Amino acid sequence: MIHIKYTAEIEKTMRKFYESLNEKDRRRYAGIETMKLGHGGQKYICEIMRCDAETVKRGTEEIKSEIRAEERVRNAGGGRKKVIETMEGIDEAFLEILRERTAGNPQEEKVKYTNLSRVAISDALYERGLEVSEHVVKQLHEKHGFGERKMAKTKTMKESKDRNAQFENIAEIRAEYEKSDNPIISIDVKKKR
Repeated sequence: MIHIKYTAEIEKTMRKFYESLNEKDRRRYAGIETMKLGHGGQKYICEIMRCDAETVKRGTEEIKSEIRAEERVRNAGGGRKKVIETMEGIDEAFLEILRERTAGNPQEEKVKYTNLSRVAISDALYERGLEVSEHVVKQLHEKHGFGERKMAKTKTMKESKDRNAQFENIAEIRAEYEKSDNPIISIDVKKKR
């Protein structure tokens, strides 16, 4: 049976401090407080900290065995899994949304991107019953090898007197082809160096 009981104000302060700590430090702090109180202290500390008896017991054992502080707070593999690993059908829905909105670099097969924003993809996933944030969409981009395509503004090095004539010629040819049944394909043929 414990002989010491803290005041309500001290209990509140202890709980507030306990909640500010990381997982490992919480159990060690609870363990130290239990050791200070002696027999019956564990139950009392569990009530104050609103934690499980196993947490306090483990913290007490860690303090007694003098475990040194490690870099990791949790064991490897601990913590919540990513949404992209747990949500069923998210990969298929993501790839379906981007199927018609995917482009790439003909000189580099691995480079692919989409013109849809993260918000647009998130909204499209929501319409399919998958509520995810933009951050999750970013993780999906990384998982499936999609890069971000950003507009690159460059200053032209020289002025060409025929520049406008080129575009007028393209517009005339296009208008001519639009009247026929022939397909129209637009290709940017500038080679990167």
